[in-house]
Amino acid sequence: MASWDKVTAVYMLANRRNGTLYTGVTSDLVRRVGEHREGHIPGFTKRYGCKHLVWYEVHDLVSQAIYREKSIKSYRRQNKINLIEAQNPDWRDLWFELVR
Repeated sequence: MASWDKVTAVYMLANRRNGTLYTGVTSDLVRRVGEHREGHIPGFTKRYGCKHLVWYEVHDLVSQAIYREKSIKSYRRQNKINLIEAQNPDWRDLWFELVR
């Protein structure tokens, strides 16, 4: 994909490996994760320092992404960890892959 701007995605942020997790959905992945990283969004991610993009999944339709986000939010913690580790076993901060 040539540009990550305006990509609809479900994503998970963490403050560290196996740390606090946050699941969100956005129609602009780069902008939204950047806002989390800079602390511009008050609330959970700022309070717990969730700045590392550890998992994301791109969707064609916003409705699909919202459905997936709600589904993931209902998962047990271990299922979320399994999702992350299937794509990103080392818990790398995937942000740097988006902005290269």
